[in-house]
Amino acid sequence: MVIQINTEDIIGRIRPELHGQFIEFLGSCIDGGIWVGEDSPIPNMRGIRLDVLDALKRLQPPLLRWPGGCYADRYHWRDGIGPRDQRPITFNENFGTYELDRHQFGTDEFLSLCEQVGAQPWISANMLTGTPREMAE
Repeated sequence: MVIQINTEDIIGRIRPELHGQFIEFLGSCIDGGIWVGEDSPIPNMRGIRLDVLDALKRLQPPLLRWPGGCYADRYHWRDGIGPRDQRPITFNENFGTYELDRHQFGTDEFLSLCEQVGAQPWISANMLTGTPREMAE
């Protein structure tokens, strides 16, 4: 059997948006990874680590997808908007940890990250505890 690949024959285009980045609250991807907060001694811009910003800018992801994974099944986008000291405190029930979630890196911070990196935001829908109406709003 012989397989021939004709590199001159173009049958379609792969959209760059298919090759974006995915971030979520697993381990220290967000807290301590991307997000350190504005008062951190770690150099940051609006709470996001400068070294992470620089790396993402070099990667030039066309989009960033968040909150991602199991966390998206319980994340309500409104919990992550507005002043951080006024956001609700909920339990992160994923992975059986039941840790308090203070929503310090929320929807507002995610959109700020996308803006600073030059990526389009993709907010994952909450398909377990959310509603289609919530995502539409």
